[in-house]
Amino acid sequence: MTQQTSEQTEFTVERLLLDLVAWIAEQPRAYGDVLDAWRTSCPRLPVWEEAVDRSYVRRVTGGPAGAVIHATAAGRAFLARHGRKIRRPEPA
Repeated sequence: MTQQTSEQTEFTVERLLLDLVAWIAEQPRAYGDVLDAWRTSCPRLPVWEEAVDRSYVRRVTGGPAGAVIHATAAGRAFLARHGRKIRRPEPA
């Protein structure tokens, strides 16, 4: 097994951040769902923690659904800088 260089790890985290923020930007997600899907115990790939630290996502509480995660303006700008479009789900 080969070890990644710090540049490779940063590239991997950036790609995963794009995926995470795009997924949340599609529609707000329940906090528990986000953590189940994205929290990692691997210190080399702190995707959820990095998204929070960079203010790409925010937690909104107080609604009937409990805590919900939203993409912020900074998160949407991050997606736009990397050419990622926000896909909205089709109405039912």
